[in-house]
Formats: sequence, structure tokens, C-alpha cells
Amino acid sequence: MYVPKADRTLGEEEWRAFVDSQRFGHMIAAGAGEAWDYPVVAPTQFVLDHDEAVMHFAAPNPILKALAENPNAVLSVAGDWAFIPSAWKAIDGEDPALGIPTTYYAAVQLRGRARLASSNAETAAVLRRQLAVLQPEVPVADPEEAHPQKLNGIRAVTLHVEDVITKFKYGGNVDEAHRRAVIEHLNKRDGPGDDAAARHTQRRLGSEPL
Repeated sequence: MYVPKADRTLGEEEWRAFVDSQRFGHMIAAGAGEAWDYPVVAPTQFVLDHDEAVMHFAAPNPILKALAENPNAVLSVAGDWAFIPSAWKAIDGEDPALGIPTTYYAAVQLRGRARLASSNAETAAVLRRQLAVLQPEVPVADPEEAHPQKLNGIRAVTLHVEDVITKFKYGGNVDEAHRRAVIEHLNKRDGPGDDAAARHTQRRLGSEPL
């Protein structure tokens, strides 16, 4: 992922907050050998806990075979996006026809080595970690006690994060006046993703990316 200086993160607090707000991404594994024409991409709910991302997949999911062959993987998380029309980039008498359209978005890629659970007990432990974060207020039966047979149909994966690539593309390449104009347009349009994009843009005003 290409990340110009203007789109770099403000720090770990920023990118972790974004990842925690999403908790849904795409696990990507290349597999090994000539049997794989393309990398496997599996959408998944996950929980990031310190330097581990935990998730689970249905046993027949090809991502499991790909990870078993080659544990190097990427968990890609992207969201809070909004299309910015060209006219929004024009202020103070600038020609709207000369504006350059773009898309605001945030993206975080967690890279590392994946470990597949080797037993139902390990898978149940991951499910407990996920449930404790995703629905802490909802009482739920312990998966190992209530659904021992169904555990045979899923398998947990733990991604040990070794590297993080981040991008927050929210107008950092233009001055504050132009970004404030975009924020105003986003608030007026109020479409899907607009509120999140406006908040990211506002939050990053006056801050220097790392």
C-alpha cells in the first residue's frame, strides 16, 4: 500500500482506535506451490488484542489450507470512506471544473504469521476472547460446554502481528481551508461514511503525521 507522508498515521492510538471501530476485515493468504493461482481472501470478524488478531473460520474455508502451507498473512481493514466530488475542492472563487475528485478513507494492514488452532479447546478459547470484546454485556453459554460438536466445524486462527501499515487519507495534502470546506460538504450530504470521514478530517487538522 502506497502511503504518502500526508496520509501517515498520527500514531498507534489513532490506528488502533480505527481498527477497534471496525473489527471486520479481509484475511489474505498466498498459500504455497503452484496449486494456488491467486491468494485466498476471506472476509472475517476479528478482535485485535495487543499484538494478536484472533478470528475463526468454517473448517472447509480454503484460507485454512493456505495458511497451513504458508503462515505469512495479511489482515486488511479499510473503512470510513467517502467520495469527494471535484467541485468540493474549489473555494474562494476557484473554478469548480478544475477541482480534482478523490476518496477519503482509512486503511490498516496487519502483517504477521498465523497459527491455526490444533484442538477444539484452542478454538473455544479464541471464541471466548472474541465474545468478551464483541458482546461483553450479553450472557452466553461457554462454547466448549454448550456446543462441543459444532466446534468440529470451525477452526480458530491467531495472527501474530509483526508489522503494521497504516493510511489515513483525509486531505492532508491540502491546506486547512480546503479541508474545512470538505468537512462542511460532508456534513451537509450526510451519506454513508460521510460522518466518519468528516470526523477523521476534523481530528487530523493541525496534526503532523509520523
